[in-house]
Amino acid sequence: MIVAPQSFKGSADAVAVASAIARGVRRAWPSALIEEMPLADGGEGTVRALVTATNGGVRRSRVHDPIGREIDAEWGVLGDGTTAVVEMAAASGLPLLQAMERDARITSTRGTGELILAAAASGAHRIVIGIGGSATNDGGAGMARAFGYRFLDREGNELPEGGAALARLGRIDGQTDPRLVRPSIEVACDVRNPLLGPEGASAVYGPQKGATPEIVRELDAALARYADVVEAFVGRPIRDVPGAGAAGGLGAGLLAFLDARLVSGAELVLRAVGFAERIAGADLVVTGEGRIDRQSGYGKLTGAVTAAARHAGVPVVAVTGGLGEGHETLGFDAIAVASEGVPIAKAMREPLPLIEHAAESLVRARPPVTH
Repeated sequence: MIVAPQSFKGSADAVAVASAIARGVRRAWPSALIEEMPLADGGEGTVRALVTATNGGVRRSRVHDPIGREIDAEWGVLGDGTTAVVEMAAASGLPLLQAMERDARITSTRGTGELILAAAASGAHRIVIGIGGSATNDGGAGMARAFGYRFLDREGNELPEGGAALARLGRIDGQTDPRLVRPSIEVACDVRNPLLGPEGASAVYGPQKGATPEIVRELDAALARYADVVEAFVGRPIRDVPGAGAAGGLGAGLLAFLDARLVSGAELVLRAVGFAERIAGADLVVTGEGRIDRQSGYGKLTGAVTAAARHAGVPVVAVTGGLGEGHETLGFDAIAVASEGVPIAKAMREPLPLIEHAAESLVRARPPVTH
């Protein structure tokens, strides 16, 4: 049996959810052979989930947070020994800042660049980058600074960190760090936003990072200047590539300075853990997330897990915190709602016993796993 949930966001991470489901299953089927495969979508928790799912290892590196403080941030090496996984949330994420510190004009992705460099220096042949949960709006300029690039105004003075200063960008100096040439770079990116405009990085994601409408306009204009200079520097268009606006424009920076591939987070994660190969011959797949609804089937992990299980001819069931409209379209063989009959505040505060009980109830009616 494969237990492959993602996190119950705001409540429990994927590793804890997978363990709780496994405990519940074992109470119902003591002899069950269970493989825990926690999953994540590129945001906070991606490193832990993929390292756990592949029997890899966690590393730590000293990097800079979004406002320049030194912190220790985790990244990982997957079980194949050649794939590194980095999540920008660990170095440049919104949870690293107090509410009063959120200022998308000055926050930087430098720490994300430092993590990527650490992964490349480890000898990884492939680097997987999750870019959910950013506190930044600098188009990946801070990341590029960590690689050795310089961002200068028209007089040749170095610009300060952050997205607002890019309005004064005159030119870029530098070249790719040699350590970044060898590995292939894949980015878990489920948003399709362009860099600029009403659907761009500043307008759509700036407000959650502390940007007022006036600051959103300032940041969008700064990124427009940045796009002009960057596109001339790298010799190809990036601003309108779907996903360029992800993570405050980090998508654009990854395209420009690393020639990265932006791919579906669900597709990338399932490939990274070898999901299709590992479910072959399984009797059952148990997945789950905090809320299952119609959106779960549109490029999200739960829908991708279900589709892969169906393709392999393996029954699939789910444990969830709550159900929304359209959940029936995913085609689960059964669903258990962990929060049923429990006040939502309590369910959010103490989710694991409820998840464990739901998993036990879910599988009791099924025949035991024998191989």
